[in-house]
Amino acid sequence: MDLLAADPRTVFLGQAIAYPGTAQSGTLKNVPAERKLELPVAEDMQMGLSIGLALAGRIPVTLYPRWNFLLLAANQLVNHLDKLPLISGWKPKAIVRVGVGADRPMHPGHQHLGDYTTAFEAMLETIAIVRLNHASKVVPEYRKALAREGSTILVEYSALY
Repeated sequence: MDLLAADPRTVFLGQAIAYPGTAQSGTLKNVPAERKLELPVAEDMQMGLSIGLALAGRIPVTLYPRWNFLLLAANQLVNHLDKLPLISGWKPKAIVRVGVGADRPMHPGHQHLGDYTTAFEAMLETIAIVRLNHASKVVPEYRKALAREGSTILVEYSALY
C-alpha cells in the first residue's frame, strides 16, 4: 500500500481502514491518516462513492475484506463502474481490494469464505481481475493496477497473510 499511497491521487476507503479490524487493516499502517476514509457498513454506498471519486480524478483504493461483502455492491460494480467506459467513454480508475477468507485457524462461517472471482470474470467487461495467489505477484500487480487506464479488482487470499 506504500506504493499506492505514494501517488497523491489515491484515497483509501472502506471498513477497518482508519482502525484495525481485518487482515487488510495492517497493510495500511504507513498510509497517511488524511488519505484514509473510514466508512460504515454500506457496501453499495462505498462503491458508489468510489466511482464518484474516480470520476473526479482521484484513485480510490476501495477495500472489501470478503467477496461476500462485495456482493452487496455488485450493482454499482457491474452496472456502473464496469459499464461507464462502454456507455460514456469515461474510464474511471478504481482499485478494488477484495479478500477470500481463510478457514484456519478458525472457521469464520460460510458467509465469509466465498470466492466469486470466476463469476465476476464472467460479468465484467472492462475491469481487470487479478488473483494474488502468490507473494511474488503482489507488488507487480498493484503497480500494474496503478498504471492501468481503467479499474482493477485484486483478489487477496487471507490464508496467505
